[in-house]
Amino acid sequence: MKMLIVDDSLIIRRKIEREINLPDLTEILTAIDGEDAIEMFLQHKPELVTMDLTMPRMEGTECVKQLIDINPNVVILVVSALADKATAIKAVKNGAYGFLCKPFKETELNDALEKCIAFSKGLKN
Repeated sequence: MKMLIVDDSLIIRRKIEREINLPDLTEILTAIDGEDAIEMFLQHKPELVTMDLTMPRMEGTECVKQLIDINPNVVILVVSALADKATAIKAVKNGAYGFLCKPFKETELNDALEKCIAFSKGLKN
């Protein structure tokens, strides 16, 4: 399974990469904003995406919508520092599977991603 990490912060992208402990992942890709994410998504076709909400060029809720339009079966986990529940709800309404608030612990990240992977496998059955 391929995964795309979308976040404008190099620190967060590396933290997510470092803390992932999931045997189902075969490739981890990264993008610095929504526009970069669309390009990476079209080129590599990941099944799982982590998405920040506040980014330059294209914010996360719009990127979620566009990724879902491209592939309705992609599973997107929003990972954001925003405490604004309305923004998280908008991302979920646009097709995101779930929400993880920054800062997060390694176990919280892996638990959330395991749920995403299980959901993804359910979509394929």
